[in-house]
Amino acid sequence: MGRHFKSGFVTLIGRPNVGKSTLMNHLIGQKIAITSRKPQTTRNRIQTVYTDKESQMIFLDTPGIHKAKNKLGEYMVNVAERTLTEVDVILWLVEPDEKIGPGDSIILEKLKNVKTPVILIINKIDTIDKAAVGGLITMWKKQHAFKAVIPVSALRSVNTDTVLEEIRRYLPEGPMYYDEDTVTDQPIRQITAEIIREKALRRLEDEIPHGIAVTVDVMKVRKDGIWQVDASIICERDSHKGIIIGKQGSMLKSIGIDARKDIELLTGGQVNLKLWVKVRKEWRDSDIQLKNFGYFENK
Repeated sequence: MGRHFKSGFVTLIGRPNVGKSTLMNHLIGQKIAITSRKPQTTRNRIQTVYTDKESQMIFLDTPGIHKAKNKLGEYMVNVAERTLTEVDVILWLVEPDEKIGPGDSIILEKLKNVKTPVILIINKIDTIDKAAVGGLITMWKKQHAFKAVIPVSALRSVNTDTVLEEIRRYLPEGPMYYDEDTVTDQPIRQITAEIIREKALRRLEDEIPHGIAVTVDVMKVRKDGIWQVDASIICERDSHKGIIIGKQGSMLKSIGIDARKDIELLTGGQVNLKLWVKVRKEWRDSDIQLKNFGYFENK
């Protein structure tokens, strides 16, 4: 470890579906946070670690800041907002829109009273004309005293090295909090549950995913060396249960096939995955159910 080793905590904030999890996965070089095109994919603060010879960055991928519609939504927004004063650097991701929308305006207001260094990331620049990038940077620089404004394509790893360099500039000197081989503090069961939820998000209709949770009931290595994973997909309505299972179990089978591939990459071994679907009505508005499914804040 170098004489002037730097370390600290970095939060990724932004509206839902701006690419926070995708960027974090690319920065650490490994898939930990689940991604999908549907908003509000991330529900908890997912902590990952990037370490090199000069620094260690602990990333907190937070739920998107949005207008909450239920207790789960309130929990998600509180998790995101609390991190603003608990970290050393804030990465704020926005999309390459020509105008600043109401969602980003709300975040701007929240940042006015925050002393933490803020780096603005204009993500998804691969979706716009290169000539428009300069104008976007100018527009955003007028809004706040950002430490840097960086155009990025998280999906294609464009300028992600620049993001790491800028973060390092604003980290304090400090110790190595985690072993250099650590990439996350998330339990393997939690990552497995999130993998299954990601595959469900990608397969199911738009009205269902926000109403699902996943619990891993059994995760162990059998005597034959195969990982046995039993998990339950929780939904809010009987009608949703039928859709998740699909005709003759086809949808549930597809979710299982998709999930097993990633779980095998995670465990490094063969996996036997069994999925069930259970109904827990209005679980997103139940304090007890939210805690049962792992959604609670450590205050």
